[in-house]
Amino acid sequence: MQNFKYSRAEKLKKNTEISLLFEKGKWRTCGNLRIIILKDKPLLPLESGRFGVSVSKRYFKKAVDRNRLKRLLRECYRLNKDLFKEAFGDKTLAMLFWASPDMPSKFQDVEAQFIKLCNAQKKS
Repeated sequence: MQNFKYSRAEKLKKNTEISLLFEKGKWRTCGNLRIIILKDKPLLPLESGRFGVSVSKRYFKKAVDRNRLKRLLRECYRLNKDLFKEAFGDKTLAMLFWASPDMPSKFQDVEAQFIKLCNAQKKS
């Protein structure tokens, strides 16, 4: 049975990790999703993979809309965690962004773009 949990240990919350991610991370874009990734390297060992989600206040003024989109993005990660780890690696810091002012109409649209992003990473 697969582990579909999104535990506290997996959540990217520390300001030091987030700032490190922005300083040294690499950006990938696919459709309306953007992700910043920092993989485990010998000079920068990471104890485990962490994942975070962010939605811009610039595109979504209402907190209700931002929170809904964040829930959708976290749910995509939670259900497709194995695909994400296969594409990006187990020990990876990552933060996912929604880079469009358009609110997705349904969860399947967001999930399809997330899967497309992971598959594009596998190929490169």
